[in-house]
Amino acid sequence: MKKNIVFFEAIGGSDKGPDGHRKDTMPMVNELKNKGWNAEVIFFSDEILKDEKQREAIFERVKKDFDGYVSRVNPGNIKEEKLYFDVLRRLCAAGLVGMPHPDAMIGYGAKDALTKLASTDLVPDDTYAYYDVAKFKETFPKSLAKGERVLKQNRGSTGEGIWRVRLQDPSLYNKHTSLPLDTKIICTEAKDNHSENRELGEFMDFCEQYIIGDNGMLVDMTFLPRIKEGEIRILMLYKTPVYVVHKKPAEGGDAFSATLFSGAKYRYDEPKDWQKLIDWFLVQLPDIRSKLGNYDLPLIWTADFILDTDAQGKDKYILGEINCSCVGFTSPEEFMAKIAIMVADNIIDIVSEKKA
Repeated sequence: MKKNIVFFEAIGGSDKGPDGHRKDTMPMVNELKNKGWNAEVIFFSDEILKDEKQREAIFERVKKDFDGYVSRVNPGNIKEEKLYFDVLRRLCAAGLVGMPHPDAMIGYGAKDALTKLASTDLVPDDTYAYYDVAKFKETFPKSLAKGERVLKQNRGSTGEGIWRVRLQDPSLYNKHTSLPLDTKIICTEAKDNHSENRELGEFMDFCEQYIIGDNGMLVDMTFLPRIKEGEIRILMLYKTPVYVVHKKPAEGGDAFSATLFSGAKYRYDEPKDWQKLIDWFLVQLPDIRSKLGNYDLPLIWTADFILDTDAQGKDKYILGEINCSCVGFTSPEEFMAKIAIMVADNIIDIVSEKKA
């Protein structure tokens, strides 16, 4: 074993500090060095990825000199994501430990991960993914007929293309098997919590943009009104919960978004403050892994939960999203040094186990 780890970053982007790195990259690199391992950063850009000679030079060097890679490339900073993932797949096939494997990034990060987990305790059974317009237009009027829904596009961030959809006349719920296209609805976008009065058919026409194109998809799931109490995000290092973020939407009106951009308030808690949720979630990890492609768990990832109520009136948690492409841990700043040490320990343990 070479005890040599490479961190991949993208050149440029809003996630970089004055030194050109993500704020959380060099703390991880330095902690590995403190523990007797070597670590360095290699940068990618669209220009490098499109240049076969440069791309192959990076691949050959990494294959020869390193035990594993840690991907710290924000998907929004590289358009040539397919070429980047191809390099990562080839490195994994060549024996490097991928943290994470590119297909794990896709499997965990895509919104339809929720539908793959709908047979577990994590996600309600009536959670659907639409990959073509015809299926969306056939099914969505039926699901909305039963109650408020949330539609989530696969692309986008900060709540863009995530819509809460409800009937203007709530007395119409459970009166139709499938709602007519002229049904009056209220649509609220998570990006900024603004609401629009629309007709169902026209709104579905508008949503076609989210389905058409590469990786186009809409996920349709039940709206959970207890989102008003806050979304609960678990930050995971591999199999270990590090902290819990309680994200409470802005007060008033139709607000349901838990993003900072929309005015939500964040609180950072220790895992022990959410012990019941943590214990239950850790039991679910084998199911999550097996149903999302059976790849190793990502190195740094998050799982977001919303409170619901079970048939006995007790609290239960519903999984709303998983993120793992490039999860940062720069907030709160006082956690960063501690987490960097934990990340380095996890990397060493993972690579040592895989290379033993």
